[in-house]
Parts: sequence; structure tokens; C-alpha cells
Amino acid sequence: MKQITAIIKPFKLDEVREALAELGVSGLTVTEVKGFGRQKGHTELYRGAEYVVDFLPKVRVEVILPDAAVEQAVDAVIKAARTGRIGDGKIFVTQVDEVIRIRTGETGDSAI
Repeated sequence: MKQITAIIKPFKLDEVREALAELGVSGLTVTEVKGFGRQKGHTELYRGAEYVVDFLPKVRVEVILPDAAVEQAVDAVIKAARTGRIGDGKIFVTQVDEVIRIRTGETGDSAI
């Protein structure tokens, strides 16, 4: 099993969720986060004064999938989240050793 963690622009969340749903992804976790990468934030004007916004709003989407479904899911996230501009985000794929459903005690792929 693998965990896909995608850090994306907030307005792309619905498109990413729909793309994953089309693949049969039955559950995911979404967290509102702030951060920056190469874009290093931006400058805003507030009440006539400029100030630097170091951390930009992003959304972190996490999903656990069987190994066989990972490549399709990553491709779907890339297609749905890409704007072609700086700050589109990142995708991390990590190994998951065990998943346990608390309610039933199921483990492994059946717990996803």
C-alpha cells in the first residue's frame, strides 16, 4: 500500500477530488495548510502599506491506495491540479506498512 500526499492550490480541490472519485477512490483526507516553495510568497497591499505574505494557502490531500492503483491516481492528480504556473504544488508517494480499520479490526487492503 502507498500513501499519496498532494499539496495543491485550494481552488483545484474539487477537480482533484472528482478525478480521484472517477478512479474509485472511496476516501481521502483534506487539510488546509500554509507554506511556500520556490514562489517564496508574495507582496500584498493592505490599507496603503505593503507587506510580504510568506506562507501561501494550500490544501493537503491524502489518500491510501493499493500499489496497483497508485500510478493512475498520481496521473489523475497531476492532470486535475496543474495550472502550468508556479505554485501548482507537489505530490509525495510513501510506503504504508499497515492499515487497520478501528471499527472492525480489518487490516491491509480490506481496511482501505
